[in-house]
Amino acid sequence: MNIIVFAENQDGAFKKSSFEAVSYAAQIAAAHGGQVTAVSIGTVAAEKLAELGNYGADAILNYTDAVFNQFTGEAYSKALSHAAKNKGADLIIISNTYSGKMVAPRVAAKLNAGMVSGVISMPETSNGFKVKRMVFSGKSFAEVAINTSIKVLSITPNSFSIVENPKSPSVETMDAGLSTSDVKTQTIEVARATGKIPLTEAELVVSGGRGMKGPENWHLIETLADTLGAATACSKPVSDIHWRPHSEHVGQTGITIKPNLYIAIGISGAIQHLAGVSSSKVIVAINKDPEAPFFKAADYGIVGDAFEVLPKIIEAAKAFKSAS
Repeated sequence: MNIIVFAENQDGAFKKSSFEAVSYAAQIAAAHGGQVTAVSIGTVAAEKLAELGNYGADAILNYTDAVFNQFTGEAYSKALSHAAKNKGADLIIISNTYSGKMVAPRVAAKLNAGMVSGVISMPETSNGFKVKRMVFSGKSFAEVAINTSIKVLSITPNSFSIVENPKSPSVETMDAGLSTSDVKTQTIEVARATGKIPLTEAELVVSGGRGMKGPENWHLIETLADTLGAATACSKPVSDIHWRPHSEHVGQTGITIKPNLYIAIGISGAIQHLAGVSSSKVIVAINKDPEAPFFKAADYGIVGDAFEVLPKIIEAAKAFKSAS
């Protein structure tokens, strides 16, 4: 089975989700035979490209055409389709990031391939080819079969571990034969959310709601996040009243996340918020209202005033960090 993996980078550095995708592909290749080819698009230094070999890439195709200087789903999908045809790929793996969501359907259409997005399992191949995905905002699962000869899987970030599998991949610079006139869309401006850890890739998230009473109290959220090495997030009402930027809003109408640990402080737990965070491996809710809906979804709960509880948790986290 020949597998193509989209290794997404940002400013020349590969994302954590890219290493997850390569590891995922390498495990499939180990079970079914074949080669894993990672596709890098844009300018990436040689030592960075070599990192993909740490996780099981047998070969790397590096597309550096000028048309790829700015991301567009149209151009990137053409490069991935070109790579898939070049390598005779049976399976294309793409991480279900914002960019991946724009690229994967286009690739599937160009290759006449069946596609499943939001994949959270390894393929089951004992009777056809099936994968599992989340549906109904994470409340249920669906097992989906793909019957086409070429298949595209868009995998959910943080669903699969990064597994080291050192290889010495060949690196080939590719030309997709594209010019700016071949691309109908153009990126005018890129406005990135600033922060230490992107929410979509964070393994630990500390989130606050209206129970924090105002933006002047957010230093408690940030201090705990900094101590734990976590990203910060918020509920929709908090972003709507501009206590925090919309880039931190998690929920059904915001960002959907799947961290290993989600700490919700002063958030009631409305169904719209839970839809975006319910796939977290462990949820901790802190709220002074014992009837808050979040407690029904949480693995652990603390009934108490956030302004009394948070300083104690921060103190304990700092003590643990200094002792370890």
